[in-house]
Amino acid sequence: MTTVNYLDVVRGLSAELILAVTALLALTIDLSVLRRAERAVRTKSVGTLAVIGLLAALIPLFQMYGDAPQTLLGGTLVVNDLTVIFKIVVVVLTALAVLISLDYDVGRHVGEYFATMLFGAIGMLLLVGTEELITIFVALELTSICLYILTAFHKSWLRSQEAALKYFMFGAISSAFLLFGLSYIFGIAGTTNLRAIHEVVLTDSPLFSVGLLFVIIGFGFKVAVVPFHLWAPDAYEGAPTPVAAYIATGSKVASFFVLTKVLLIGFTGAEGSAFWGSFQSGWAMLLAVTGTLSMVVGNCAAIVQHNIKRLLAYSSIAHAGYIFIGLIAATVTGTTSVLFYVIVYALTNLGAFGVLAALSARAGGEDLEHFNGMSKRAPYLSLLMLIFILSLAGVPPLGGFFSKFYLFAAAVGRDAENFGLLWLVVIGIFMSAVSLYYYLIVLKHMYIVEPRDPSRITTPVYLNVALGLAALGVVLLGVFPQPLLALLNSLAARL
Repeated sequence: MTTVNYLDVVRGLSAELILAVTALLALTIDLSVLRRAERAVRTKSVGTLAVIGLLAALIPLFQMYGDAPQTLLGGTLVVNDLTVIFKIVVVVLTALAVLISLDYDVGRHVGEYFATMLFGAIGMLLLVGTEELITIFVALELTSICLYILTAFHKSWLRSQEAALKYFMFGAISSAFLLFGLSYIFGIAGTTNLRAIHEVVLTDSPLFSVGLLFVIIGFGFKVAVVPFHLWAPDAYEGAPTPVAAYIATGSKVASFFVLTKVLLIGFTGAEGSAFWGSFQSGWAMLLAVTGTLSMVVGNCAAIVQHNIKRLLAYSSIAHAGYIFIGLIAATVTGTTSVLFYVIVYALTNLGAFGVLAALSARAGGEDLEHFNGMSKRAPYLSLLMLIFILSLAGVPPLGGFFSKFYLFAAAVGRDAENFGLLWLVVIGIFMSAVSLYYYLIVLKHMYIVEPRDPSRITTPVYLNVALGLAALGVVLLGVFPQPLLALLNSLAARL
């Protein structure tokens, strides 16, 4: 029997423990010391405490980087450089979402808002740092419940209530599908550890095929791919903008990371084939179908949107389809391209939502018309939005272009002799050209259409700095992608 060093467990969970203490402290201070203070003072104070806690959580993560890999409690907790890097990404994205919230009216339940966001971050960290199915499910549920609550935080706004209800109902159904699929996998494999499942994968078993199908359906809801995407536009539009940013970035990073591990560790050998002319049943074919539908439906539906949050929601559906191309490649290069794409996309999307949150409250709304002439009213944030939008569109030399390029290159290189995945790449390139149209519509309203109100818009310095750093990261990942790519490639090879 393997002995467990619980000091290693505590050290591996140190970031989560710091965030849990910070969340409880935020609740306590808000409910006691700050209860009679003005809402703006409470938001700034509790939000600052949350940011401090998140920065403190980065310290043990940086200390763990470079240590020998550890697998604790039967895969429930895995500590290696790859999981540490993505935990750092989740913490940084959460900190940016909290900073965006400091300038946003989160309602009268300030302590509950920031505490729920921190508990959601804990769920994402647990999700990133595990290779065990039961822990994956529990972490997903912890994250999802926090996001349901945050989506409904504007209780007096009917659209927010509707969004939270749809999000909750779709999420509950997806959890049922996922748990049903996991039960089948456990029944066949006799274990919930991904690496142990890989040793006993039975590709010819009908029950295994059913379990695999339901697992992919469950994750399909979480990452919002067609046809499991119907909750996303309403949830994005109805949620407070910082929460929509958090749903579109932090939860997507954690979900795609764990989906990559589930498919490439647990279900390797059951991928089948999505090569043109030699299709075989398996998860690659399922991802090819859903990814293609996501790229087509997401981009085409985004064209007719007038609300920018709904536009970004359909955009995120399309981007999920692009990410599936890298997963279908099922190679080290494909895995590297997926991880790189997820990081770049999350940083870009959070920046776009941050600019939207900063400007919408001062512009009077979130529709395209409210951003008419914004380049004259808020030139700095408009410049940042230009960078984020062009990166989402895949325009060089920004990070969005190179991340998409590496995805497509990985798919083409998977079967270089016959170009078996070229059909997916062609669809991805064509849909990327379509996406350029609706992204340019946003920029047209900001830079060409004359403003209704010529008055200047001012935003807090800390918000300008945070969003500026996000934009700088997008530019640097486009101009100098090689360091991060080389690091992710070496870690993906071990995965």
